[in-house]
Amino acid sequence: MIVELASAAAGGWSGELSSLLTRGGYVMIPLLVLSIISITLVVERVIFWVGVNGKTSLRRLARLNHALRSGDAAMVRGLVADDGTPYGRVACRLVEEGANDAVALEAVEDQRGRLDRYLVTMSTIITAAPLLGILGTVLGIIQSFELLGARSTLSDPTEVAGGIAAALLTTAFGLVVALITLFPYMAFRGQSSRAMGRLESLVAAGQEGDRRSGRGNHIEGA
Repeated sequence: MIVELASAAAGGWSGELSSLLTRGGYVMIPLLVLSIISITLVVERVIFWVGVNGKTSLRRLARLNHALRSGDAAMVRGLVADDGTPYGRVACRLVEEGANDAVALEAVEDQRGRLDRYLVTMSTIITAAPLLGILGTVLGIIQSFELLGARSTLSDPTEVAGGIAAALLTTAFGLVVALITLFPYMAFRGQSSRAMGRLESLVAAGQEGDRRSGRGNHIEGA
């Protein structure tokens, strides 16, 4: 019974997809590809940010800030031993190479790519999807007018109306793809900005630890 239901559902989805492609034309194919890419990137980024800015990670970050400010390199090494987040990577660089401005800037910039990953791609999808939708609509309207021009009399006006309605489908779908990408994109940008602020606080804590320990280049115990 379950197998039959699954088979029927799969057949239904396949039929809907085929109908969507038929009504919307070839432009629906890149729009569907963009929608799949968008959903994949959103899921990946959600998993990443849950790991980076989750409660456990933020608690470890608070301990890292305290250890760096106090110049406790051993504690920092213990905290970052199994920490693959950008916070752990930057703290490790500060301990191993020093918290001077050059090292700190390089360490933070090395992590920027992880924080901003796929944002350019998502921004491109937000821009391209509505444009592809409009292109599909324009092509559909052109075909509808060609239908009008090819006949001296039009016996069934619904043929043209149906063609225009199908053409507008691509614009609607393009806008949907753009919207489901836009809101996560803005959320991820906000997460990235907050993460950069936290990295800067780590750098400030490391430099404070250097000053307290009387070292210009390394935290005490490094």
